[in-house]
Amino acid sequence: MLTTLITLFSHYKRHPGQLAMLLLGLWVASALWSGVQAINASARDSYARAEALFTTGLDRLERRDGQPLTRDDYLRLRRAGLPVSPLLEGTLEAPDGTRLTVIGIEPFTLPGDSAFATADSTSELAAFLTPPWQTRVAPDTLPALGIADRQAPGAEPRLADGRRLPPLTLAPSLPPDTLVMDIAAASMLLDSDETLSRLVTASNALDEAPPGLVLTRAATLASPGQLTESFHLNLTAMALLALVVGLFIVQAALGLALEQRLAMLRTLRALGVSGRRLVGLLALELLLLGILGALAGIVSGVWLARLLLPDVAATLGSLYGAGVTAELSLPWHYWVGGVAVTLGGLFLAGAGVLWRAARLSVLGLGQAQAWRAGFRRQLTFMTLAGALVASIGLALWAWLARQPPGEGLLAGFGLMAALLLASALWLPPLLAALLAGLERLACRRPLAQWALADLQLQLPRLSLAMMALLIALSANLGVSSMVGGFRLTFLDWLDQRLVADLYLRPPAEQFEEIETWLDERREVAELLPTRRTEATLYAVERDGSTRDLALPTSLYGITPGDALMPSWPLLDTLAGRDAAWQAFRDGEAFINEQLAIAEGLAPGDRLTLGAPRGREQVTVAAVYPDYGNTQGEVLFATAQLASRFGAPPGSIGIVLAAGTDETALGQALTRRFGLGSDSLVDQREVKRIATGIFERTFTITRALSALTLGVAALALLASLLAQARERRRQLAPLWALGIPRAQLVRIQLGQLGGAALVTGALAIPLGIVLALGLVAVINVAAFGWRLPLFLFPGEIALTLATAVAVALLATALPAITLWRTPPRALLAEEANT
Repeated sequence: MLTTLITLFSHYKRHPGQLAMLLLGLWVASALWSGVQAINASARDSYARAEALFTTGLDRLERRDGQPLTRDDYLRLRRAGLPVSPLLEGTLEAPDGTRLTVIGIEPFTLPGDSAFATADSTSELAAFLTPPWQTRVAPDTLPALGIADRQAPGAEPRLADGRRLPPLTLAPSLPPDTLVMDIAAASMLLDSDETLSRLVTASNALDEAPPGLVLTRAATLASPGQLTESFHLNLTAMALLALVVGLFIVQAALGLALEQRLAMLRTLRALGVSGRRLVGLLALELLLLGILGALAGIVSGVWLARLLLPDVAATLGSLYGAGVTAELSLPWHYWVGGVAVTLGGLFLAGAGVLWRAARLSVLGLGQAQAWRAGFRRQLTFMTLAGALVASIGLALWAWLARQPPGEGLLAGFGLMAALLLASALWLPPLLAALLAGLERLACRRPLAQWALADLQLQLPRLSLAMMALLIALSANLGVSSMVGGFRLTFLDWLDQRLVADLYLRPPAEQFEEIETWLDERREVAELLPTRRTEATLYAVERDGSTRDLALPTSLYGITPGDALMPSWPLLDTLAGRDAAWQAFRDGEAFINEQLAIAEGLAPGDRLTLGAPRGREQVTVAAVYPDYGNTQGEVLFATAQLASRFGAPPGSIGIVLAAGTDETALGQALTRRFGLGSDSLVDQREVKRIATGIFERTFTITRALSALTLGVAALALLASLLAQARERRRQLAPLWALGIPRAQLVRIQLGQLGGAALVTGALAIPLGIVLALGLVAVINVAAFGWRLPLFLFPGEIALTLATAVAVALLATALPAITLWRTPPRALLAEEANT
């Protein structure tokens, strides 16, 4: 068996290009898959640590008037017998500029199921509660503090302002950049005096909120893992696409290696090696090569993940408020899973090769055309398989059409996968039919007819590479259209929503005074105050029928001023835009697209909302887009929200009169009321921050799209290099007949360039349909709102140009080799033909 295995591997010694092609496919496929899974594993570890930090597992109490809670509020509730516990939160700056979240807790009253409410021993609890106290910190936060792991226990690092933290103790279960300490120590560091951030209690420990307070249930606090599920699912889909494209390279290499080893396999069978043992040794060969390629891919994937993780962490923090460490944290099952997925994909790609090798007879192994003769049967199989996959896609589409809006994310991805797979399966039969038709048309041009027939001869080996190119091009076009459309929509939406020149968030106790002062200033043309609160949507009434709900909902108040109304976008109204705004001023509400899709709401429906003085009924006047929001929202006029729902003061948009010096007004405002420098934000700064968040959001998507296209280019290049020597044997007779090598090179470039051009042309409608599916199915199911479909002629032209460029670049190296081949070598090729 060892001798037979060595004999099988000796093929790659004579054909190192095929070995490189096989390992390259395994490497790039495993690298992209493993890189994304490393990012996902690290992010989910951060989510688990964040959820353990009493964030989503406890009910919250805050003051209804927006004022900060105090120690007296806490003591009053405790004396009334309510099981509440105080929390104090704030931020401090580490020496390297990192913003650290400080959380002060009271361990005796914090609900006992929290991992931080208990201690391993009495001495540990005493050290945590008494001066100099303790700072619990995760190991991955130590670099920001300038402390090594071995120096951490008991260390007292300094902050950026020179103050020292209480002695450190390591707590690996904490999220990154988070410090947990006793509330007394946190109060001293944050200079909070007697104020508290919030009061918390065990889930459902209170039936209702005490007077003057707002109770937020733990069930309404979506965990980071829930909010980011669709984001990670998108990354996984992109990585799976790259894995499939990489496995196309592997299958092409295995098929070519088997075809070229037919004589060797015949000899081994003639020497007494049984067919079963030979297939087993071929499988063992796959296993050894697969382990080598998988390990190389996993190492490269970790490097790729380290490169992309900072952008992913910034994206998740900006969009969802989810803290994700910028350092990889990989469990043991990540490494096992990476190898298992790569080996599973390898054996899936090689299953057909092993099956055909097992079924070919000893005499059949000696026929050089045995593999190629079966390609026509393979084309028929591809056509039927493509029809079956398309039928599955149609069934998924019909199922999705009957589902409630916003449901069926996995089914949506299944529909996109079926679309791509069916198109890829139909590509080789379509190319074969096109070449046969062109060959009949070129019957009077012998050289053109030969070129078309020769391309048909290459098609069995090129089909997988062309399928990979089709998938990569269409996915790239679809994702680019979706991202480009999102960018245009998002920036236009920002321009429509951010109509004020300045945005001020004053302290709640100064809100009315500052609003009055601004209203009297001649520099101010209009004020746009906002408010925000939470409520429960209890019921929806339509056409006399009522549907009961118990849905936590955000309420947001805006001021329908002359500057805001003309630019605020509305998607659907009951009686026109002007009538909708008039109804809005009179007390009716708008709802965002997320709530409309999730609950099937429309203008004219009546909502029953919980309010401090009982339940309030309101009619929906319009639906508006709310890109980026992950929750349903009901929009009221600010005055209505304050009077009917007791919403606390929020921010003030300041529209300046023409010619006003905004810097002077800002300085006067901060001097008059003693506001901090960060309380007043310029509109341009808001747009800059929002645009920066958007650009970082899609960094990894663009990177994976580019890498997938690169893998497809490698598949095409590897296929051409693997058959380069045999191609010279086919071209040598033409050279001997007097056709110059320059013309032979042009023929090769024309063959592959034409095939790639057809593939690119087919990728355009496929990419457009894919983009439509992304914005109309995937985006709605993942985020709850729909994007308009944008088509970019430049992207379409770039897709065609990329297809041809990839093919020409892949053809260039074999063509250069042919150009440089000396006449004696070509004569030798012709003699061996």
